[in-house]
Amino acid sequence: MQFIALTSIGIENLLVDELTELGATVSKQTVGSVRFEADSLLAQKVCLSTRFATRVLMLIEEKEGVDDKNSLYNFARSQPWQEWFGPTQTFAVDFNGTNDSLKNTQFSGLVIKDAIVDYFNDLYEQRPNVDKQDANVRVVARLNRYGVSMYIDYSGPRLSERGYRQGQGKAPIKEHLAAALIKRSGWLENVKQPLFDPCCGAGTILIEAAGMARNEAPGLFREGFAFERLPSFRAAKFKELKEELLANITDPKLWLIGHDYDEQVLSKAIDNAKRAELDDVIKFKQSDATKLTAVAKLPGVVISNLPYGERIGSMAELVDLHRNLGVGFKKHFNHWKLALLGMDESLFKLLKLVRLKRYKFKNGPLDVELNLYQLDDKQVSLTTDDKKALNFEGSTSFANRLKKNKQGLKNWLKQNKIDAYRVYEADIPEYNVAVDIYGDSAVIFEYAAPKEIDEKTSEKRLQDVISLTAQQLEISPENIAVKVRKKQKGEDQYTAMSKQNRTMVVEEFGAKFKVNLFDYLDTGLFLDHRLMRRYIQENAKDKRFLNLFSYTGTASVHAALGGAKAITTVDLSKTYLKWGQDNFDLNGISNTRYRFEQADCLKWLEHATAQYDLIFLDPPTFSNSKRMKDAFDVQSDHIKLLTWVKKILSPSGTLIFSNNKRGFVIDEVGLIGLGLKAVNISDKTLSPDFKRNKKIHNSWLITHG
Repeated sequence: MQFIALTSIGIENLLVDELTELGATVSKQTVGSVRFEADSLLAQKVCLSTRFATRVLMLIEEKEGVDDKNSLYNFARSQPWQEWFGPTQTFAVDFNGTNDSLKNTQFSGLVIKDAIVDYFNDLYEQRPNVDKQDANVRVVARLNRYGVSMYIDYSGPRLSERGYRQGQGKAPIKEHLAAALIKRSGWLENVKQPLFDPCCGAGTILIEAAGMARNEAPGLFREGFAFERLPSFRAAKFKELKEELLANITDPKLWLIGHDYDEQVLSKAIDNAKRAELDDVIKFKQSDATKLTAVAKLPGVVISNLPYGERIGSMAELVDLHRNLGVGFKKHFNHWKLALLGMDESLFKLLKLVRLKRYKFKNGPLDVELNLYQLDDKQVSLTTDDKKALNFEGSTSFANRLKKNKQGLKNWLKQNKIDAYRVYEADIPEYNVAVDIYGDSAVIFEYAAPKEIDEKTSEKRLQDVISLTAQQLEISPENIAVKVRKKQKGEDQYTAMSKQNRTMVVEEFGAKFKVNLFDYLDTGLFLDHRLMRRYIQENAKDKRFLNLFSYTGTASVHAALGGAKAITTVDLSKTYLKWGQDNFDLNGISNTRYRFEQADCLKWLEHATAQYDLIFLDPPTFSNSKRMKDAFDVQSDHIKLLTWVKKILSPSGTLIFSNNKRGFVIDEVGLIGLGLKAVNISDKTLSPDFKRNKKIHNSWLITHG
């Protein structure tokens, strides 16, 4: 009998070795699968024993030239289905693959389903029922360019799900991948040596390691294998097989240690170990991996799935973690072996270790790599013990400028009670970033580097910027958000960031605002508009105020605090309007004449008729929103925009017009034609923290001529 064992990319060679050791004859290896020959009892042993396969399928038949509805139906109709199930049992069909004729996998599955039903109807005059959720037998068909292969699901639910893991952290490592790391690490060659995971998460690696060291078949206590429902299944033989595997379990003295910073995730690891009956074998402890200390007197092996973008929110944390891990390993783990899994080559380089070997894998949809290191006296002496060691000596100039700028703003910040401000704005061309401080937190915006700058050089400079920002400003890395203001390539631009939902409150000129530093490109507060907002507060008393393209309503808050008698806040985004209402609540603002309106501001303006005494208009530089009929460009369309605004600006009213388009030129002739006059106040709206970038925004006071 022929079978196919499925696995993840990168694990195939390990699966081949495992199948061979179990006694199967491997006939073919492809990407993500291994075909082997075995009798039914040996195949059952594979299902019970495999740590590297995720599923085992039994081959019924494969045929070339099956490429359309009729040939697929005839192929399925000709199989002796009564050998695998009867008309009173339920079944389901999984179909994979498409071509020009069979374009829909669901349709192709229905073709096979019809063929099977017709087969039983002709043979027994009974029709078996389909049960997609819990079928007695599951038929699997795979279409490729040669034809179709038909299988019976032999193993059932994913073999990689051992059953002990009910609690897990973010982006958990799959159990079969954890087993692959353990095998590749070399720890199994001597299981008496310590095994340490400094970022153990839900404990998967350590639990898998214990099972492998004890020679415990992972499926031994599993119930409900698919092959148990097949006519060929013999319960007595299966019982003997399980007793044989049970007798093979050993009880070596193991030294397994798991640390993690997250107390909640660590409690899940402890619970998982209890379910695996390993709670007395694995020693878990809450500990910060950036502050590694010795865990054993004898050298051993470190195996860890290091945090990466999917598991941890801030790039600053990742840089800090890898830099400090490198120092900690050299200081406390000389003569240990390291097997570290991650995604980002630039982060691995922060360890400042010479790699011994690398293996590439898939963890679910993610491309990951396992790096192996051997720590010895030479490795330890390769770099300085200074945990803040930089990629470039020149980065100290960035640190000095950061410190100098903060000191220069100190008195102004204190006088105005401002705790959200810009402390660095690409002052040094090679360090093309902006750094904003929000209380005890910071945001680093990396601007796109010129084409002539090597991408790896930019990455290393950013790593230095992150480390030095934390050091010079005395801000914890977990409170530093890193954002890149550049065009994303391919599908990257559509990838949603995982939300942290971390908000904080900052103050300026007596107003309080909610900001979110991590979940969006912008934080909820445009710092460069600070003086414009103060102007609004100082001039809003008894005025009818309109805030267009309002974002999070910060200008409306200032108008309310300034005593505006009516406020209308307009934006297209429900999220931002809700945020604006939160800002009103923060400041204890409540008035029936203060309204929030969700609308496309351009369409809203076309039909607006009310009069306003003070208007704040800060349109986007360009907008092509799906909810906007036409694309909007502030340079070419601002006169049309101002034509609409003029109609609702009261005779003695004032419009504050602002935008962030570099090189913007206001159409003075067009303004005269509208009967409006404008006074450029851009310089007057730049507070001390933005004086270094006079092009950050453009602003005018516009009134009737």
